[in-house]
Amino acid sequence: MIRGYLALVLHSHLPFVRHPEAERFLEENWLYEAITETYLPLLAVFERLERDGVPFRLTLSVSPSLAEMLGDPLLQSRYLSHLERLQELAEREVNRTWGDARLSGLARMYLERFRACREAYEGKYQRNLLAALAGLEQRGHLELITSCASHSFLPTLSLVPHAVRSQVAVAVRSHIRHFGGYPRGFWLPECGYYPGVEEFLREQDLHYTFLETHGLLYADRRPRYGVYAPVACPNKVAVFGRDPDSARAVWSSEEGYPGDPVYREFYRDIGFELPLEDLGPFLYDGGLRAHTGIKYWAITAAEGDKAPYQREAALKKCEEHAEQFVRDRLHQAERLRPHMDRPPLIVCPYDAELFGHWWFEGPEWIEALLRRLARSAEKLRMVTASDYLEAHSELQVLQPCFSSWGNKGYAEVWLESSNDWIYRHLHKQAERMQDLARRFPNEKGLRRRALNQAFRELLLAQASDWAFIMKTGTTVPYAVKRTREHIHNFTRIFETVMENEIEQEWLLGLEARNNIFPEIDYRLFGKAST
Repeated sequence: MIRGYLALVLHSHLPFVRHPEAERFLEENWLYEAITETYLPLLAVFERLERDGVPFRLTLSVSPSLAEMLGDPLLQSRYLSHLERLQELAEREVNRTWGDARLSGLARMYLERFRACREAYEGKYQRNLLAALAGLEQRGHLELITSCASHSFLPTLSLVPHAVRSQVAVAVRSHIRHFGGYPRGFWLPECGYYPGVEEFLREQDLHYTFLETHGLLYADRRPRYGVYAPVACPNKVAVFGRDPDSARAVWSSEEGYPGDPVYREFYRDIGFELPLEDLGPFLYDGGLRAHTGIKYWAITAAEGDKAPYQREAALKKCEEHAEQFVRDRLHQAERLRPHMDRPPLIVCPYDAELFGHWWFEGPEWIEALLRRLARSAEKLRMVTASDYLEAHSELQVLQPCFSSWGNKGYAEVWLESSNDWIYRHLHKQAERMQDLARRFPNEKGLRRRALNQAFRELLLAQASDWAFIMKTGTTVPYAVKRTREHIHNFTRIFETVMENEIEQEWLLGLEARNNIFPEIDYRLFGKAST
C-alpha cells in the first residue's frame, strides 16, 4: 500500500559566461567544472539505472542560460581543451605522487575520471548533452522543465510586469528549441515568488511551480496539508512547497550528509596548494591559480590536519546515507498518512550542481537513493509534479505569500546594500525596451538586429547571479563588471537606435560575444505588455 510520494527535483543553472575575445577565461571554468563534476556523472548514473532496469522518475529543470551554453560550439570546443589540460595535469600528478601510498591511487582515479569524461562527452554524446537529457525524458525517466530566460529574481522586477512576462516567454521558446517539447512546469529562480507572478506562468500554459516552505505555510489561508500536498493559486497554477526535513538532510552545514568527515573536502585543491611549476598546463596568464578538481583530502574534523580521502569508505557512507534518507522519508509518510485523504507528497528540490561539484559523492548518493526508492516503491513512490497532478487534480485554492529561499527567506540575498544599486537601472532599461518595441513594431535589417541585441543585453543584465555574487563576496569585480557592461551596452544601443546612428561594427562584435538566444525577437517584448 502506498504510504506516500516523493518528488526529487534537481535545478540546474549557471549564468551565461562566454568570452570569445580571450583565449582562456577563468569564469568559463564554472561551466567546465559543472560538466565534469555534475552533468556527466549524473548522466552516467541515469544510464546505469536504465541499463539495470531500475525504474526512476524525477524532475530536472534546465535554465535557458545553461542550455544556451551547453549547446554553444565555442564552449563545447573549449571544454574539450579544458579536459586535455586536466588530463595532462593528472598525468603529472600520477608521476609526482608515485610511491606515495596515501595519494597515488587518488591521482590515478582523477586521471581515469578525466579520460572517461572525454570519452563520454566527445564519443558517446557527440558534445550534445541536451540531446541526452531529451532522450531520458522521452524514455520516461525525466520531466524537463524550464526557468527564467536569464534566471532573473522576479520579485525585483515586479514593478515592470512586461519584464517578468518576457523572462517567462523567452524561456519557454528556448526550452522548445533545445528539447523539442513544451515544458509543463517552471522553476522560479531562487524560489522567488510574489503574489501575481503565477499570471505570467498561466499565460505561457505552464501548470506548476515550486516554492520555499513558508511561501505555502504563510498563505492567505492555512494550507490543509501543509507542504505535503500542492495547492492551486486562484488562477489554477499549482504550487508545490519544499519539505524542510529532507532539505536539512542535504543542505544543512551541521546536519546535512555532505558534511560527514569521510567525504571529500571541497576547499583543499592542488590548484592552490602545489608550487606553480607543478601546475604548468592549468595556470592562467600571470600565474593565476584556479580550482582543478584534484583534491586529496577528506573533510575529517572541523579543525586540525586533514586525513587522506578514502574513496571506498566514502562510497559506503553514500549507501548508508541513502538508506537513512529513504527510511526517514518513509517514517514521515507514515506519520502524515492518517491525517490526509491522499498519500502525502514529500518534495525534495536541490541545486543540481550540489551533487558532484560541492558534494563530490553526490551523484553516487543519488544513484543509491534511486535504487532504494525503486525497492520501496510499494510504500514510497517516486513521482514528478505532473504525475501527482494527474492522480490528484482536486487542490485547495489559496494565495501563497511573497517568499524566497536563501538567508532569512525574504529576498535579502538579492536585494540589500551590496546590490540594490542595480535595480533602478534594470527598471529603466525595461521601460526603454518597451518604448523601443512600441516605436519600431516591424523593423528589418540592421535596426532589427540592434533591437534584438538590446533585448539580449537587457536579459543578461537581469540575471540573479550578479546580485547573488555581490552579496556573497566571491567574484564581486566580475559580477559588477558584467552588470555594468550589459547596462552600458543596452543604453548605447537604445541611444543609437533612437538617433538612427547604429554602429554596425560595434554591434557585430557584441552579437558575436553575447550571442544568447539566437532566435530572439524583440517584438516579443512589445507583445509582453498586452
